[in-house]
Amino acid sequence: MDRRWGITVPLPGLGLVEQRELVAELPDLGYTDAWSSEANGADAFTPLALAANWAPELRLGTAIVPVYTRGPATLAMSAAAMGAAAPGRFALGVGTSSNVIVERWNDIAFEEPFKKVRDTVRFLRKALTGEKVTESYDTFEVRGFTAGLVADPVPPVLVAALRPGMLKLAGREADGAIINWLSPEDVRTVAPHVHQGGADKEIVARIFVLPDTDPDTARGIARRHIAAYMNVPVYRAFHEWLGRTELSPMWDAWDAGDRKAALAAIPDSVVDDLVVHGPAEHCRERVQHYVDNGVTTPVMALLNQGDPTAAVRALGRPR
Repeated sequence: MDRRWGITVPLPGLGLVEQRELVAELPDLGYTDAWSSEANGADAFTPLALAANWAPELRLGTAIVPVYTRGPATLAMSAAAMGAAAPGRFALGVGTSSNVIVERWNDIAFEEPFKKVRDTVRFLRKALTGEKVTESYDTFEVRGFTAGLVADPVPPVLVAALRPGMLKLAGREADGAIINWLSPEDVRTVAPHVHQGGADKEIVARIFVLPDTDPDTARGIARRHIAAYMNVPVYRAFHEWLGRTELSPMWDAWDAGDRKAALAAIPDSVVDDLVVHGPAEHCRERVQHYVDNGVTTPVMALLNQGDPTAAVRALGRPR
């Protein structure tokens, strides 16, 4: 694969339309990829549709679209439309998301997540080629769906994965994995599970970055994000599997309802492991460590507040 250098869109601190000029500048700054996310802000597809027009050199991807919050056919149609809008430059990343987003915010049962992802990938593999699908999967049934729009080429499908079961699924039945909230060293634990499905699998990593921010401020911002994520069951289980016992006091305080103590209990070492911060040059070097350990597509996600222009320009990869 070509050396890739990605960033998450939409960029924080700017409205969707306001970031047009900065997104258009990304290729000249050395970025090859723009990947979206989907939680409580923009949906996963609209920022990519805009970027496809503003910066047609960029490769685009979703990291990720939840498999629960769209019907199978709707998900296939959205992916086909993006693939047609950016031929050969779009990758569909899907995953479970979390019980918070699925159950609390969308009132959908967060049941059998492994099977739901597996079934969705199997459906998409057929539907995105234009094949008529009539099939009863373990978690849903599709009767007679044929896509009216088929992208050429068909977009690759990647799976968001944390622990071994989903990582192996990503390597076995998809084109690769999307990983996040881990250190460069953790990549060495995660990547081999993906590559059991083939040595050529893509591994996309969302990497949270706070460039050119003083350490106290950066760690304060990072702690809030770490507490918000690491107490979601899927992420807690992930870091327990990784052996990150340093988070146990934070988990205990959170379970006891003491949010202030939970934040204070997150060690600097964990913050520095999971969030890249410091001078921009150091941040670029740290992101490169992810690549050295097995990531094929690093995708930075800015945590900075305010206008992101300086950070985006500083993190660009020199040519």
